[in-house]
Amino acid sequence: KILEGFKSLYTATAVQRLLDEDAIIIGSCNCDEFAMGSSNENSVHGNVLNALDNTKVPGGSSGGSAVAVQADMCMLSLGSDTGGSVRQPADFCGIIGIKPTYGRISRYGLIAYASSFDQIGIFGKSIDDIALLLEIMSGADEFDSTALQSTVDSWRLADTIDEGKKYKVAYFKEAIHHPSLDKEIKENILTLADSLISNGHTVTEIDFDLLDYVVPAYYVLTTAEASSNLNRYDGIRYGYQTKGNNKELTEFYKQTRSEGFGKEVQRRIMLGTFVLSSGYYDAYFSKAQQVRRMLVDKTEAIFAEYDAVIMPTSPTTAFTIGDKNNDPIAMYLADIFTVFANLTGIPGIAIPLFTHSNGMPYGLQIMTKKTDELTLLKLADYLIKNEAVKST
Repeated sequence: KILEGFKSLYTATAVQRLLDEDAIIIGSCNCDEFAMGSSNENSVHGNVLNALDNTKVPGGSSGGSAVAVQADMCMLSLGSDTGGSVRQPADFCGIIGIKPTYGRISRYGLIAYASSFDQIGIFGKSIDDIALLLEIMSGADEFDSTALQSTVDSWRLADTIDEGKKYKVAYFKEAIHHPSLDKEIKENILTLADSLISNGHTVTEIDFDLLDYVVPAYYVLTTAEASSNLNRYDGIRYGYQTKGNNKELTEFYKQTRSEGFGKEVQRRIMLGTFVLSSGYYDAYFSKAQQVRRMLVDKTEAIFAEYDAVIMPTSPTTAFTIGDKNNDPIAMYLADIFTVFANLTGIPGIAIPLFTHSNGMPYGLQIMTKKTDELTLLKLADYLIKNEAVKST
């Protein structure tokens, strides 16, 4: 609502690169307001419905993009992933969703939520399609100083065959045995790990004692960045403007932002302003930055030894619309398995592998070291196609 009547003055780099390759853009999709949400219930346009079951959420924040692919409205779609907003809806909708390495795809033209976390991601039903799109959109961009400068080799799997490769894979003990994780999801992932071992791969359970710190650190840092990024929506320069007769500028700002922002966005702006305020900055923001540094160091040590880390994407399958609306903390804690990749900047992919006894799809999340999307895509393709794995 706060952007009512606004039309962008330029095309995002990622979209322009697709247009330059003759991609056909057929529309834009609904999402949680400013990408803030895990269920696509925080949109001024109304809820997005899961195409498999209209009583269920599609996940968020990029739920519309996920359902567009799920319902075969398009071959591929884009979303933004700040803490799981591509991977979690992909999991809920039974499709593939990838978040590349931070900086892999230019953020020029992407509306900022939390600038050091945001990354454009891709939804699809084929690893080959996703690899092609990733290759086209990636690369340095003079308009984005955080974009990676490295050149991109081909990620199309047909160009990079290495038959018979045996992977070294780890999973976090604290994740797979977390009390929030659905029992059926846990059992199928452990069965999958056994299947990988029987096929000659190495799968190791490792300790990761920082897991319970990832969600608090994530929400402290992202809300702080959001508080700063969303300052620009003031009703003066563009977008929604209150009709109230306010002659005093501060009151005009307050009324415009109170009317224009939804409740979840207001909640996160207020939280971010609080953690950045005098007296609380060191207690919250600085501490969260220290946790992030520890996570990065620990992650680098893990990937010095392993090719990939596997993890659940979400503690549950798609939940019923309205189930968590009155408990924002429960909604935030549901991001426990996805925010890790954004805090550390590593690439992650959610792949559909299973169907729950409740009839809803779910799968697995794979993560690799920074800039190693090729291993990510290859392992994902192997797990999707491998008959021994499918038999689980």
